[in-house]
Amino acid sequence: MKSLLRKYYKLLSTLSPQRNLVYGFFIYNLVGFLLLCLPFSRKGDLSIIDTIFVSTSAISTTGLMTISLSDNFTFFGQFVVMLLFQIGGIGYMTFTTYILLNTSHHTSKWRERILNAAFAIPKSIELRPFLKSVIIFTVLFEIVGTVFFYIGFEGQGYDFWEQLWMSLFHSVSAFCTAGFSLLNSGFVDYVSDGWINFTISFLSIAGSLGFIVFSDFWLKLARKKHEVSYTSKLIFSGFFILLTAGTIAMYFTEPSIVALDGATRFYASFFQTMTAMTTVGFNTIDNGALVVPVAIVTILLMYIGASPSGTSGGLKITTIVATIAYLRSKLKNSSDFLFFNTRIPDERVDAAVSTFIFYFILSFFGILFLTFSETESLEKISFEVLSALGTVGLTKGITGDLSFFGKAVITCLMFIGRLGVLTFGLAMSRAYVKNENEEEQEQEKDVAV
Repeated sequence: MKSLLRKYYKLLSTLSPQRNLVYGFFIYNLVGFLLLCLPFSRKGDLSIIDTIFVSTSAISTTGLMTISLSDNFTFFGQFVVMLLFQIGGIGYMTFTTYILLNTSHHTSKWRERILNAAFAIPKSIELRPFLKSVIIFTVLFEIVGTVFFYIGFEGQGYDFWEQLWMSLFHSVSAFCTAGFSLLNSGFVDYVSDGWINFTISFLSIAGSLGFIVFSDFWLKLARKKHEVSYTSKLIFSGFFILLTAGTIAMYFTEPSIVALDGATRFYASFFQTMTAMTTVGFNTIDNGALVVPVAIVTILLMYIGASPSGTSGGLKITTIVATIAYLRSKLKNSSDFLFFNTRIPDERVDAAVSTFIFYFILSFFGILFLTFSETESLEKISFEVLSALGTVGLTKGITGDLSFFGKAVITCLMFIGRLGVLTFGLAMSRAYVKNENEEEQEQEKDVAV
């Protein structure tokens, strides 16, 4: 195992951090596809494009499906899908680096650069304890979620093992904001079930905010002297404001929600907002029936997403804030990028604006391509494209009816969305990036000087 990891590490050390992420996710995706092609993974014949679509949707933690997961895959196939979105949720570099640290007790500056490209780790945080905490954080929440789901599924006709598997699968799916379900109708039948609504929301919000933000506020509660970072405050306050505003909008404007009674109406409006913001992609109402204004609000929430250090997709709240700061500074003809009197570093603003522009370009061409190949309305196509690029998994019911070309476009968008549009753009560029040996040599020169 150690020898294999060393050879794998040596091969990847020749790549830039961004290209490493692209190739790494591609390899995991390929392995997942091959495993899903095995006869004992599926219950019948499946097309290659549908199998690739499922594998990519899983590793990108999107949840869009062209076929029924429970009807077309055996227990082994379902387990492979769960393993893919588990790896995709915590990040494959987090997964492999954690294994490396526990086998060789060593990592490198090169690997840290890749992790920083994939997972926004503050410079003040040490890598080893951070990764260990992330794994513990993930396992702990998924175990608690499994228990909660098991209680929620009680008395619904499942035997012990079936109920346990349903609970574990949906717990991992919710925490990784993957949106995969073994229920063909999703959670529509649970729209009035407060326990299931709470369980999914609890796991999805925890996963989307991420370990850094969650631990920051937890330390504040445990130690009053601990200061919550500006970034954590920004993410949490932005998330809370958008979640509240979205819930109010859904509560009063969506006819299918307004028609519900009592607490169910609140559950549905809160859940619809939460599922779009955390990009978990579960649904308790029929998204195909959403009126156009509510569909636009949902698209906006999917577009924004949540935390850069969590499992959610989308642009991220920090990117939106930095872009707003950039726009504000240009309108005021100022050289400082300020948000609530706090200066945002130039490099973060540059990355945010680049991401915003690239995200818009990919969205535009994704919608354009699907308008050529599909006969659906522009509203449904736009919803599908933004859901795929934001790795959300919500749909207005057109995913299964997409043409071969349409499925291929959505597959590419899901893959790019999970990597991050800027990471993908840098990986595709021909810019020269120093390898590990050159970097270490330069560091030694700097120390000598």
